[in-house]
Amino acid sequence: MKEFAVPATPQELFERYTWTGMIRDADARAEMFTVDGVLDTPLLPADHNHPRRMEGREEIRAGLAAYYQRSANDDRTVNTDQSRYVLHTTTDPDVFVAEIDAALDDADGETTTLSLVQIFRLRDEKIALMRDYFAPDAGD
Repeated sequence: MKEFAVPATPQELFERYTWTGMIRDADARAEMFTVDGVLDTPLLPADHNHPRRMEGREEIRAGLAAYYQRSANDDRTVNTDQSRYVLHTTTDPDVFVAEIDAALDDADGETTTLSLVQIFRLRDEKIALMRDYFAPDAGD
């Protein structure tokens, strides 16, 4: 009997993507991209702590690893109880949009909300292009 893999849903892919970021696992996050995948953050200035554009899985892996290392002293943690997201599917089954309000708690107990939009374009259940739109002054 032939087995068929059940395609991951946009929600499953998004939640896996989010989790790899929360635990700062550059390898796991990079593996979610196609070999030629692109991670684009077009609103960031060129000198921002996070790379503005990374092309190819290996550049994404290296860029995220370096970013996670540079931001290792960031004392903020994601407050999952106050964070929210809404996924929007499109007529193209390989494209979905995430609206996110990420609540971040700092060491002083203050909560800041970072609102952003991410657009995912998939190919063979991997991310071929992800555009991450967030305010550059919202922190590193």
